[in-house]
Amino acid sequence: MHIMEGFLPPAHALGWAAVSLPFLAWGLRSIGRDLQAHPERRMLLGVAAAFAFLLSALKLPSVTGSCSHPTGVGLGAALFGPAAMVPVGFVVLLFQALLMAHGGLTTLGANVFSMAIVGPFVSYGVLRAVAALGLSRSVAVFLAASIGDLATYVTTSVQLALAFPAAVGGFSVSFFKFAGIFALTQVPIAISEGLLTVLVVNAMVRFNAHELRALPVMTLGARKGSV
Repeated sequence: MHIMEGFLPPAHALGWAAVSLPFLAWGLRSIGRDLQAHPERRMLLGVAAAFAFLLSALKLPSVTGSCSHPTGVGLGAALFGPAAMVPVGFVVLLFQALLMAHGGLTTLGANVFSMAIVGPFVSYGVLRAVAALGLSRSVAVFLAASIGDLATYVTTSVQLALAFPAAVGGFSVSFFKFAGIFALTQVPIAISEGLLTVLVVNAMVRFNAHELRALPVMTLGARKGSV
């Protein structure tokens, strides 16, 4: 998913950065309010950030100029909501660009938009939709993490297709080419990420339910008692 340094045309890089900035500001305010009201959640937020950092650092070669990997943002979206994951994802992507040459500074805005904005918001939307159907927490978390992961890669495919439309067929041909190549590695990765996220959430609920009270993921248990 990480688009590498210097790969996007300057206008596209600046455009995605401009689109991402309002979400980043909103996310910082959201985290600030939440931690001010619940300072005990700092450690839990650190766990969500570490989970996203570790999973998204496991990259596999894929589309030229990008790569495939888990995103890890579904866990944080389930715990804190999608807005909080925007600054968390920004920090994760910034450190990876600086310390691991994974992604880049010029493409940071595009990578933030796909992994730290679209991914968490889709994950959270799926989480609430599945919970509204009365399904279990495990099913909701699995689908949220898996579909959020895939949504990130669909977004990256859109970004690459906009920047590099096909000579014949334009955006649509380019999009299906990028998305098709991504799908070869990303579908099994998304399923694996969904399963891992379920294991982590269930372990947290089992051993630390008191600290998780009032978080989005705990309201799923209120709808259906079984995990």
